[in-house]
Amino acid sequence: MKLTFYKYQGTGNDFVMVDNRENIFPKNDTKLIGHLCDRRFGIGGDGLILLENDDATDFRMVYYNSDGNESTMCGNGGRCIVAFANLLGLIDDETDFTAIDGRHHATIADDGTISLHMKDVHTVSVYENYVFMDTGSPHHVELVDGLDEFDVKKVGASIRYSGLYGDKGSNVNFVAPFGTDKFSVRTYERGVEDETLSCGTGVTAVAIAMKVLNKTHSNAVKLETPGGELQVSFVQEGKQFTQVYLTGPAKFVFKGDIEW
Repeated sequence: MKLTFYKYQGTGNDFVMVDNRENIFPKNDTKLIGHLCDRRFGIGGDGLILLENDDATDFRMVYYNSDGNESTMCGNGGRCIVAFANLLGLIDDETDFTAIDGRHHATIADDGTISLHMKDVHTVSVYENYVFMDTGSPHHVELVDGLDEFDVKKVGASIRYSGLYGDKGSNVNFVAPFGTDKFSVRTYERGVEDETLSCGTGVTAVAIAMKVLNKTHSNAVKLETPGGELQVSFVQEGKQFTQVYLTGPAKFVFKGDIEW
C-alpha cells in the first residue's frame, strides 16, 4: 500500500506528517512507525505526526516518537502541524487544535513564524542541581559548564534511565547563558534516545526554569538550540506560569510517497 507523507522541520526537529482524516493509517503498528522514522531504511524523522478530524477543534494532533510509541506533547511538532494544516487548506492564519495534553491555540505570522499556546505550568520543582516540570512533556533542566563540548547523549541517557524518573523517564535539557535573557540549550529526548537539534517543550521548560532560578528577569526569553532560535514568553502568577507561548519557524521540506 502507498502512503503519501509530508516532511516538516522546526529548528531542525523533523517530523513525518500524515493526513489521516480518512483513518487510513495503522496507528497501533509500532514497527511501521519506527521504520518510517528510520533515517537509513525509511523516511527519517525525530517523530511521526498524524493530522486527524476533531469534533471540537480544527483538527487533532497525534504524535509518535521515532521508537514508534505514541508520546506526550511535542512543541516543535505542534508548530509544524499548524503549518501542515495551513498547507492542506484547513486553516488560514489562526487555529485551535487538540493534542494529547488538551486544546492549543496558534497563530501564523506573515513571515511564516508560528506562535503556539502551550499548557499552563502549575508546578516547578527546584532541586540542588536541577529543575523539573511538565510543559506538556516531562523535562529535567540543568545548568552546565562547557555546553559545546558536553556529552549530551551519555549524560542525558544516564539521567533519563536513572531511578529519578521511574520507568517513564524524562527528557533532559542542558543549559548555559548566551547573553542577556538568552540561553543555549541542548536536549536529550526520550523516545528518540539521543540528542535532537531542538525540543519545543524542552526550551519552554528551560525558559521557565531560568526565570524561577532568577537567571533572567524577562518574561520573554530567547533560546538558542543547535537547530536555530526559539522564543518563549509567559505570564508569571506567583509560582504558576500562564499564557505560555512557544514561537519559531516551521518549514515544509518535501512531499513523497512510500510503499508500506
